[in-house]
Amino acid sequence: MNENQESSETNFSCNRRKFAQLTLAALPAVNLFTVMSRLAAAEAPATAAGKPNSKVTGVQLGLNVPYSFGNLQMSGDEILKNCLQLNCSAVELRTQPVESFLGAPANLLFPKKGASADDQKAAAEKLREWRRSATVARAGDFRKTYETAGVLIEIVKVDNIFKMSDEELNFTFDLAKTLGARALSTEISNKEDDLKRLGEFADKHQFMVGYHGHTATGPEQWEKAFSLGKYNGANVDIGHFIAGFNTSPLPFIEKYHERITHVHLKDRKFHNGENTPFGEGDTPIVDVLHAIRDNKWKIQGTIEFEYKVPAGSDRMTEIRRALDYCRKALA
Repeated sequence: MNENQESSETNFSCNRRKFAQLTLAALPAVNLFTVMSRLAAAEAPATAAGKPNSKVTGVQLGLNVPYSFGNLQMSGDEILKNCLQLNCSAVELRTQPVESFLGAPANLLFPKKGASADDQKAAAEKLREWRRSATVARAGDFRKTYETAGVLIEIVKVDNIFKMSDEELNFTFDLAKTLGARALSTEISNKEDDLKRLGEFADKHQFMVGYHGHTATGPEQWEKAFSLGKYNGANVDIGHFIAGFNTSPLPFIEKYHERITHVHLKDRKFHNGENTPFGEGDTPIVDVLHAIRDNKWKIQGTIEFEYKVPAGSDRMTEIRRALDYCRKALA
């Protein structure tokens, strides 16, 4: 029996959490932002404030969203609903759901795959024009909805940031600050001029930028970025670090903890090994979490879900398992 069938039954009893799940499932056409504040207490596991809580022994656990949910075109409504179901109280959020909320056309935020270079350039110019007229202050409403429900937007992830005009960069920093974030994140560039330019904007706004790296990104690249701007930082993906360098990222994290905005939590094996369920690879997730906890570093432990969903399971179940693994490690 599915949820809609269950909701049509007249004689049943359910707890508050089940009621919230049923209500959300029955209202797909309703703007979740108009009802979330009333459902948050029912949806979230019990805490003193009736809200989600993924801060464990001082360490803020979070999710990279909507990436971890496997759909970059998810709305802010859908993302928030999933976070509440997972009892997750902090996120690294991409800009697209926010800009969509502000009215950006979907075809500009999500160009068609296979679009020609000319079409991509034209879409980027139209998006640039849209940003010139967008009202950043309205992002405060987006923030209020999330914070009322108990979810903090701590990090704002930005795609294609090095292609942005100066005006767009100022817009992006202002957007992140309006959302209540403490840092931007973006993929690291191998061009020194890119890192220097973005670092200058970060310094001007006094706002951290955490550069994310993959298996080829090591200490030297981040140290170069650090040298080019006071607010240039690192988003250390500890799974990619293990797979690419076959050694623990912890010494680097210990040395530069003040420049690290957040760590991506995933489990991978040595020698460019595959992603695995948490606890089955070679990544020292527990050691890194303990270091953040014991040293009281202000570093979010951000789950970036990437391993293949096992047969018989689903993505939400596996993300919950990853969160539970981290909770138990910190308990």
